[in-house]
Amino acid sequence: MSHLPEPSTHWWWIRHAPVPDAAGRLFGHQDVSCDTSDVLSFRALAALVPRDPVWLVTPLRRTRETLSAIAGARGDEAPPEPVVVPALMEQTFGRWEGLRWTEMESLDPAAMAKFWQDPVRTAPPGGESFCDLIDRVGAEIVRLTAAHAGRNIVAVSHGGPIRAAAALALGLTPEAAMAIVIDNLSVTRLSHVDDGLLRGRGGVWQVRGINQPSRWT
Repeated sequence: MSHLPEPSTHWWWIRHAPVPDAAGRLFGHQDVSCDTSDVLSFRALAALVPRDPVWLVTPLRRTRETLSAIAGARGDEAPPEPVVVPALMEQTFGRWEGLRWTEMESLDPAAMAKFWQDPVRTAPPGGESFCDLIDRVGAEIVRLTAAHAGRNIVAVSHGGPIRAAAALALGLTPEAAMAIVIDNLSVTRLSHVDDGLLRGRGGVWQVRGINQPSRWT
């Protein structure tokens, strides 16, 4: 009997809607609301995502508000009940959260100087490094991919974790991953092929699109 390959597991990553007054500011784990007034983008997202996926959000309200806006654009009577996954939260910036880069520079010059010596491996005071984020998110992606094998997974998350997911799929170093831009309400599509490619062994990732706009302007 020939061996039939296992189905692929498809991830649809969506970065939450923009937070007002966000330019140059690090929110991290701060629980701030987002602006869901971009009706055209939410209609485009509603038409793009699969109809019956596993929905994931983080404990931060901006991800749940974004999911609710997508559901409203689809005409759902009520938003789907998502799985809340703390491990897919944004990088925590410790005592720098809520500050702009210029404010951090003036308030904490010594810590900032140390941070810029190796910004992907140095954690802000009381926070975590980008490498820490990659490890945290990567482990959770592996777990969730196995738990929902063969399903569509729509994860409404944050810029840092989506960048980490792309780095995992592409095998990038943390430094290379920092070059990836993830815009608000963009879609990043990654698929895990359980049996590998080209008769390989073990699961591999396919990259179907990174930072794709929800709509073209």
